[in-house]
Amino acid sequence: MNLKDKVCIITGAASGIGHGIAERFIADGAKVVIADLKLDAAQKTADALTAQGPGTAMAVEMDVTDEAQVNAGIEAVVTKWGKIDVLVSNAGIQIVHPLQDFPFADWKKLLSIHLDGAFLTSRACLPHMYKAGSGSIIFMGSVHSKEASPLKSAYVTAKHGLLGLARVISKEGGERGVRANVICPGFVKTPLVEKQIPEQARDLGISEDEVVNRVMLGETVDQEFTTIADVAEVAHIFAAFPTNALTGQSLVVSHGWYMN
Repeated sequence: MNLKDKVCIITGAASGIGHGIAERFIADGAKVVIADLKLDAAQKTADALTAQGPGTAMAVEMDVTDEAQVNAGIEAVVTKWGKIDVLVSNAGIQIVHPLQDFPFADWKKLLSIHLDGAFLTSRACLPHMYKAGSGSIIFMGSVHSKEASPLKSAYVTAKHGLLGLARVISKEGGERGVRANVICPGFVKTPLVEKQIPEQARDLGISEDEVVNRVMLGETVDQEFTTIADVAEVAHIFAAFPTNALTGQSLVVSHGWYMN
C-alpha cells in the first residue's frame, strides 16, 4: 500500500484539494504530475513539492475540456516517465443559481469541466494503463454525488454522473487490472467553498453564518468541515490499493453529513 515511483496525474493540483493530494502522494515517494490550467502555477507547485520530497513532480498545462491539450499532456508524461499508474480527476468549479435562472452557458461550462474532463483524461490514460495491466482512476465526486441541494442543479448533475462513469470504467477495465473509484467529500474549506458562502447567502436570503452552520454543516455530526488532509488520505487508499477488490466504489468523507 504505497506509491513509491508510481506515476500519478492529478488535475487541478496547483491549489486546494488537488494540491493536498499531490503533497500526500509526494510524501509517499510518488512521481506526481501537477496538471493545471495555468502552467506557471503548476510549475511553481511542482518545484515546491519536489523540494519537499521524497517523491518528485513535473508540471503540465492542461485545460481538461480541451481534447488536444489533454492528449498532449498525457503523452508528455509518458514520454518523460514511461507510464501512468494513477489518474486523479480533480479539476472542478462551482456555479450556483436557482434552476429557473441558471444560464445555459454556465450549465455547459460546469458539466464540461467535471464530466468532459473526467472522460477525456480517463480516455487518454486508459491505453497506457491497459498496456501495463494495472491502474487506478479516481474521480473527485462529492456528497452531492449522493444528495441534492438547492441552487446546485449543474453541480449535483455532474457529480452524480461521475459515479456512473467510474462504474463503467470498472466494468470495462477490470479484466485489464484497472480500477475506478469516487471520493465524495462534504464541504471542504477551500477557496471554492469560501466563494459559495456569500453567493448562497444572497440567493437564499440568509446570513453567511447561517449558510455555514445550517446549510453547509447542519447535517454533520460535529459541525466540522472536512479537511483537505482527510480527502488526501482517502485518495491515497484508492490509489495504492493493490487489487480490484476495491473498484466501482464511492467513499463519503463528510463528518456524517451523508451516511450510506
